[in-house]
Amino acid sequence: MSDGLSVDLRVADPRWDTLGDVDAFAANVLERAAVHMKRGGEIAILMTNDAEMQALNSQWRGKDKPTDVLSFPSDGPEIPGQPQYLGDVALGYETALRDAEAMNRPFDAHVSHLLIHGFLHLLGYDHIEAEDATVMEPLEKDILASLGWPDPYATGPYAGGKAGG
Repeated sequence: MSDGLSVDLRVADPRWDTLGDVDAFAANVLERAAVHMKRGGEIAILMTNDAEMQALNSQWRGKDKPTDVLSFPSDGPEIPGQPQYLGDVALGYETALRDAEAMNRPFDAHVSHLLIHGFLHLLGYDHIEAEDATVMEPLEKDILASLGWPDPYATGPYAGGKAGG
């Protein structure tokens, strides 16, 4: 990671190791996102399973089901001279894998999208309203393109729709 972005990564489910060096993978994706957005700070990433994602989704969003990605932006103040804590992002393995397979996308491409999606949520971007999605989705596409991945909204369930939370 550059001086601009610090990532605290916790891999709570060993199946994420299918990505290879998970730390390097996440660092590369998030560094691209941070550089593109010209935004640094500190973030925590949890790579877990559907059971934990369902518990988090139920507790924080009132939705008793697993999901692929959850973002929890920090509401803490910025402290002068200190890196800003941007928040937490959690990813669920089984849902991410099912979605990647359903969309016929490589798993690493889909996980890259989820990491970028979560990072943008930490920066305040959203996609609930169509006009917000017209801002957020091109950012995702551009960052993914810089990693060599195609537009995730061009085909599949996300076409014209929204990714996870």
